[in-house]
Amino acid sequence: MQDKLLRSRYKMQDTGCRMQDAGYWIQDAGYWILDAGCWMLDTASFIMFYNPQIFKFSNLQIINRMLVFPNAKINLGLNVIARRPDGFHNIETLLYPVGLCDALEAIPATDGVFEFTTTGLPIPGETSANLCVRACELLTPIISNSLSKIQGSRSRIQDPGLLLPPVKIHLHKAIPMGAGLGGGSSDGAFMLKLLNELFRLGFSTGQLQEYARLLGSDCAFFVENKPVIAYERGDRFLSLEEDLPVFSLAIVVPEVHCSTTDAYASIVPTEPSLRIARIFQQPIEFWKGDLINDFERPVLIAHPEIEMIKEKLYDAGAMYSSLSGSGAAVYGIFRYKPLLSGLFPGCFVWISAENNF
Repeated sequence: MQDKLLRSRYKMQDTGCRMQDAGYWIQDAGYWILDAGCWMLDTASFIMFYNPQIFKFSNLQIINRMLVFPNAKINLGLNVIARRPDGFHNIETLLYPVGLCDALEAIPATDGVFEFTTTGLPIPGETSANLCVRACELLTPIISNSLSKIQGSRSRIQDPGLLLPPVKIHLHKAIPMGAGLGGGSSDGAFMLKLLNELFRLGFSTGQLQEYARLLGSDCAFFVENKPVIAYERGDRFLSLEEDLPVFSLAIVVPEVHCSTTDAYASIVPTEPSLRIARIFQQPIEFWKGDLINDFERPVLIAHPEIEMIKEKLYDAGAMYSSLSGSGAAVYGIFRYKPLLSGLFPGCFVWISAENNF
């Protein structure tokens, strides 16, 4: 039974990430988590330990099962500042975690066979390219290869020949892919954090962020998973002293593919006249003219239907609306939970719990 993953039994609703399965249930608004009389509330990391018996495997102390909820993010403003010598771009953006989430479970493979399965939204591409799988490969061998990529990093695991035991992973996908919501990056970062806890590897937050940067620019953000100003490639962070007031959020994703490469090609990098951190300090009613996503103009020209979504969100009462990342997701921030039924046929629509991102 230990090697059985929760697959087809997952039941998730887009509007609240509700999940049900025999022994536990989760409610959307507060991420209340119950299992066999033991519950943990953790809106910052969305991590739940369940069946927390400990056993030994290959000299590692292991928790026998772990379930986490990789969440999406939105970009509050995005400035493309300069092209880098390495071909990437220096950017400035405010990354903000939101409650729309996937579900990711892993257990040690007692039969010694690695396994990765999925349910929910279909995931394009080869399994080997999935960031959950790549995160496992990154940490397998813990010392001999992976740690050598991170200068000065140390783990309390000292055996240079120790390999990470194989795991069985199940991912239930609810965050739309290629939409600018960071779902794949979140899955990869949460996989690193899950393995760190599952096998008691002892990596610090900084070490996990360095590993995450090897997976992708967005991944490091999801290690601490808190609002930050991101700069350079979007993988270096400045903490925010302010937080958003209590508002509601709606995310609309049309069935449109937006090419990040094409979007970058349409932008002339420039230094912004106003920094995002300064704009963020203003009342949200003043953001519309100042808090700009540089990707919006080329994306809205190429895809007028995305501009129509943004206009409808404003018509529905949004105080601020914008493209997230390079799209195609558009979000609206509302003072109260909006009524959007029937406004966006054919689109993915997610609305946060009232007064709770």
